[in-house]
Amino acid sequence: MMATNMTNAKALAGQKAPLFDRALINALPVEHLCDLSIDLELRQVIPTPLGTRLTVVVKSGRFEGPRLRGEMLPGGGDWVSLGTDGISRMDVRATMRTDDGVLIHYESHGVLSFSDDGRQRLAKGERVSFDQSYVRPTPRFETSDERYAWLCGIVTVGYGEYGLGRIDHRLFR
Repeated sequence: MMATNMTNAKALAGQKAPLFDRALINALPVEHLCDLSIDLELRQVIPTPLGTRLTVVVKSGRFEGPRLRGEMLPGGGDWVSLGTDGISRMDVRATMRTDDGVLIHYESHGVLSFSDDGRQRLAKGERVSFDQSYVRPTPRFETSDERYAWLCGIVTVGYGEYGLGRIDHRLFR
């Protein structure tokens, strides 16, 4: 009540009221959802007038977390758009199968940014770690199975590491 009275007093005095009445927090509370490791086919590089497109197909993969574990099925992929600004934008669609047989649609967007050295290292087959890149996936999930329906209502973000033919993401809800 006191904060509201101060806000009203500032508004009456011609001062701008704060946009948010509470103190800022330094970090959002997160919970580890799972680790995801995917083996990939060799990428296809397609120059276009809008930038470079990279198509990468999923060969296989695994995911493991406190409430979620299973495999990534082959055939999904990432249709990456590499902009002239050097930032890659993810467009991932794949199918997860939990260890108890439930199919979950996995869709992720996000950004990847590597230094020039990072891109050269990837091209040589080296691994580029989390602290040497900016890889931030933002996955969403869809399933109608009651055991995993909770996935449909969460916001997920992660970080990743890349190597030739493999990606690893650590995801948080």
